[in-house]
Amino acid sequence: MTICSPRDSNNRRNLRQAQAKGRNRASMKAAQYAANVLPIIREIQMSGVSTYFGIAEALNARGVRTARGGRWHATTVRNLLVRRGGE
Repeated sequence: MTICSPRDSNNRRNLRQAQAKGRNRASMKAAQYAANVLPIIREIQMSGVSTYFGIAEALNARGVRTARGGRWHATTVRNLLVRRGGE
């Protein structure tokens, strides 16, 4: 998929459009990932774990990776819950 052709690459307007499309796609992917992980977090919370740190530890213990393939941290859990409106 080509966002803009090489001859259009110097056009600032096309660059801004491409950047906006990239941001929108990244935001959509993050929301989709959050929707997939949220049920796991809810299950962890139902088991009595209530802190961000505790949830992060439980996710790591289960082998659940972040959207970028990393380990969970308290701030990562918080950011996901804020994104989903579940804090």
